[in-house]
Amino acid sequence: MFLGHFGAGFSAAAATRRVSPGTLLLAAQFIDLLWPFFLIFGIERVAIEPGNSVVTPLHFEHYPWSHSGLMVLVWAVAVGGLYFAFRKDLRTSIVLGVMVFSHWLLDIVVHVPDLPLFPWGGPMIGLSLWNSLPITMILELGVLATGIYIYSRRSVAKGRMGSISLWSFAIFLVGVYLGNVFGPVPDDVVAIGWVGLSQWLLIAWGYWIGKTRVWEA
Repeated sequence: MFLGHFGAGFSAAAATRRVSPGTLLLAAQFIDLLWPFFLIFGIERVAIEPGNSVVTPLHFEHYPWSHSGLMVLVWAVAVGGLYFAFRKDLRTSIVLGVMVFSHWLLDIVVHVPDLPLFPWGGPMIGLSLWNSLPITMILELGVLATGIYIYSRRSVAKGRMGSISLWSFAIFLVGVYLGNVFGPVPDDVVAIGWVGLSQWLLIAWGYWIGKTRVWEA
């Protein structure tokens, strides 16, 4: 899943208004922000296998430290705990932790059974929604649209730039998603890792959105 994670991050605006949307998106995308580092350094592995599923040609062979259920829970506690250590805001800390774990729950829906429960092995789970392109796209676009709607209703643009920052972000995300789904199959695993690192720029964009909009009173 891609768009859905960003939608989940924006949806968290319904639970807290004490943090930048950039931080909410950081939490929602956290394990996918870690994964490129693990991939580049050979800690985790992915293979390019066209036909592995209808939506993606990637076969996630080994990613126990970023995407196993137990480790995602550990990352969720770590992110929430770190925020609480600095901000002493229990509510927002819990929201951020839940956002980290929400990533794994959403991935279960779309992935083929390749998500491990534990880093040392065990059952692989996934409901395989990626084998239906129409349903996957409806889910991705629906969750993103819901999140954008919730955030836009709970924040106010500080002038024209506040609208531009948010809606251009949504359009850009959809463009990237369509390019990934309908574009050419990647031909280099290492390049996938480096491209994955560019997601940090999307988080920076989220902080820009937060600078150009204010929470509704």
